[in-house]
Amino acid sequence: MTEFEKMISGQAFNSLDNELRLKREAARLACAKYTAHPSKGNLRHITRLFAQSTQAVIEPGFQCDYGGQIHLGKNVYINFHCVMLDSAPIYIGDQVLIGPAAHFYTVDHPRAAAQRATGECVARPIKVGNRVWIGGGAKLLPGVEIGDDAIIAANAVVTCNVAQGERYFG
Repeated sequence: MTEFEKMISGQAFNSLDNELRLKREAARLACAKYTAHPSKGNLRHITRLFAQSTQAVIEPGFQCDYGGQIHLGKNVYINFHCVMLDSAPIYIGDQVLIGPAAHFYTVDHPRAAAQRATGECVARPIKVGNRVWIGGGAKLLPGVEIGDDAIIAANAVVTCNVAQGERYFG
């Protein structure tokens, strides 16, 4: 089994693997092309990477690891400089507003330094419901789920699930 196959199946994988590095580089180049010259034509370079994208507005500065595990619902707005590290799936519901410099981190690393040095890591999905507002600078950590109609405050670090309609200040 390749490291990529391990990663997308939810197993521990080596992020230093050459195939994964090349996939990250391809995603980086697509994002850089759009950031340098924001246009619908260049936006297609990014949305082609995605598993699902419907009527999304993505402002320049967007970055992702791979893109292939990002699922965007209808009428999603992603403000400037959003980062989605999609070693595991990221599911964004319909009518979600994502503030500038919001970050989504699915990947996690071992706590033991020796194990971390090997490049081994694991990833857990992030799920965001419908009509959620994620404030600028918010950070969503691996495995969190955000319920429908929730509000995540600007600069919040989301370490746990947020219930439907809840306001989370971090």
